[in-house]
Amino acid sequence: MPAVTHPAELNPRFAALYNARDLAGLLSLYEQDAAHHNAQTAATDHGLAAIEASLRALLALGGTMTSVNNFCVVSGELALLRADWTLRAADGDVIAQGSSAEIARRQDDGGWKSVIDHAIGASLARVA
Repeated sequence: MPAVTHPAELNPRFAALYNARDLAGLLSLYEQDAAHHNAQTAATDHGLAAIEASLRALLALGGTMTSVNNFCVVSGELALLRADWTLRAADGDVIAQGSSAEIARRQDDGGWKSVIDHAIGASLARVA
């Protein structure tokens, strides 16, 4: 699959790769030392090996994912993204949903990859 050429493509690409159950493709969206907040364990995974384990658990949930960017703000080599995503079972029931908070970085080849990914970061309640 070709590199993501604009950071706004990351979330729709993630959903498409999820729906194809393409673990290698999903991992290709992350930098080698990326941080990924695991919503199931509430831990932050660092590096592709740990992220792979987290993504395997996510893929095991099944269902079909949709992901729509709420915003994508680019400044030079960095981008801040928020996406609203839903994971639905075949009968339409919601398995999981949330709003992500992410930082992506332009790579040497011009493509973009996730550096920090918090799948439910923008869904969390405000701190009083």
